Amino acid sequence: FGCWMGVTLSAKNKQLLWVPEGFAHGYLVLSEYADLSYQCTNYYHPESEVAIRWDDSDVAIQWPLAINQVPLLSEKDTAAVCFQSAPPFSC
Repeated sequence: FGCWMGVTLSAKNKQLLWVPEGFAHGYLVLSEYADLSYQCTNYYHPESEVAIRWDDSDVAIQWPLAINQVPLLSEKDTAAVCFQSAPPFSC
């Protein structure tokens, strides 16, 4: 809980990543463009979605960014909460 791991997924390595239900997940596109597909265990329920800040110091993800590079964020990710403020997952 509160830990992170990173993997590189590409058309070349053809790997997939399974994220268990309730686990936070995020991604950084390292190429000019990317196709991302989700396979979910249930219908999408936006009211249950929570976004955690990409740069939260409690989680301290080591994103592969150049020095002083700030990623382009979606509106949802711009409004994300810190890890400590995120509500706990419940099924």
